[in-house]
Amino acid sequence: MVGELVGAGGGLLAAPLLRAAAARYAVPYGEPWRAPGAPGGPGLLRVGLVAAGTGAAVGAAAHWPLVLPLAWAALFGVVLAFVDAAVHRLPDVLTLPLALGTALLLVLTEHQGAVLLRCLYAALALGACYGALALLAPMGFGDAKLAPSLGAVLGWYGWSTVLTGFWYGFVLAALWGGAQLLAHRMKGGDALPFGPCMLLGALLAVLLH
Repeated sequence: MVGELVGAGGGLLAAPLLRAAAARYAVPYGEPWRAPGAPGGPGLLRVGLVAAGTGAAVGAAAHWPLVLPLAWAALFGVVLAFVDAAVHRLPDVLTLPLALGTALLLVLTEHQGAVLLRCLYAALALGACYGALALLAPMGFGDAKLAPSLGAVLGWYGWSTVLTGFWYGFVLAALWGGAQLLAHRMKGGDALPFGPCMLLGALLAVLLH
């Protein structure tokens, strides 16, 4: 319970910064980033609730020191989810620092070579899988750039968690798309932002591992 409370509190404290980042980067392709403090973007209450819930989940799922790479991924994940939901993009300015920071924190906090090797292989596997989907299916390259970070974190828990997180992403996308169609908020063939589903699927896999 302590971990959940600390995580939720940390999410709430970070919410203003996460909301500002989401507002800054939630712009369509070809448009400049918004200036810091510019109006627009998701509301603070909505970001705060998502950040608190994500923080509580991280606090429940992780122990020291793995909580560090998981919290790093969660902070970026909240911003990426709001950006992708708003403008259907996962910008490099977020996915690349996420990948570098995740790799560095895993190396600093995990001292078993076999585990680090599994994290590397999982990152490569998910990156290659989503890269192939981006070439062959209606999937964005932003998803392929997000996938290695999620694969690295999931790889710490084992291959079954990697596969579960991968599978959950598609299940959530199907459920979300179906709900949007039933509510007449989208039509068949409309693009669906997949990043939030990838992120939530990975988080659920970590919680249920």
